Amino acid sequence: MRRNRYSFSEIVSTIYSLVLTKLTVRNARLIRRPVYLRGRKSLVGGKGLTTGRFCRFDLNGTKKTLFIGDNCEMGDLTHLVAHERVEIGNNVLIASKCFISDASHGSYKGEIQDPPFSPPNQRDLRTSPVRIGNNVWIGENVVILAGAEIGDGCIVGANSIVTKKIPPASVIVGNNRIIKRWDDDTKRWEKL
Repeated sequence: MRRNRYSFSEIVSTIYSLVLTKLTVRNARLIRRPVYLRGRKSLVGGKGLTTGRFCRFDLNGTKKTLFIGDNCEMGDLTHLVAHERVEIGNNVLIASKCFISDASHGSYKGEIQDPPFSPPNQRDLRTSPVRIGNNVWIGENVVILAGAEIGDGCIVGANSIVTKKIPPASVIVGNNRIIKRWDDDTKRWEKL
């Protein structure tokens, strides 16, 4: 197996990030810089966490809202918003440019809805917990919104949007569309 070759500047940058990681988020493996972390007190777990560059964490800051399991990896430009509760299981792999949020500016269903003519940043912040199970692989540019639940062992295809409960061992593409499920009897991913 061929290993990646890093330039001298990449090695220096990684060492710098490693030192800062051990000083700030001790149980993480490597938090690459630059990183934006608002509400640090809301972060729980993250043992063995590795992030890419330019990751952004917008957290509540007053209570525990982001729970990250062991040995998770996040690619560059991952953006997490956790105002109520976002749970990420163990061994989750998140590709670059993903957005995961338990919050929305305004309500757009149910009895009370926000009108389109009010400024979005003046609408009430609505939240609903997000849960991502263990051993989940999330592809590039995926958006996971408030109320989503992704079961253990799922694969979320690139550019997908997840807004609802997805059963374990499913392959998701597009807008909540399940195209395959793992079959324990045949030990294969079976098309639906």
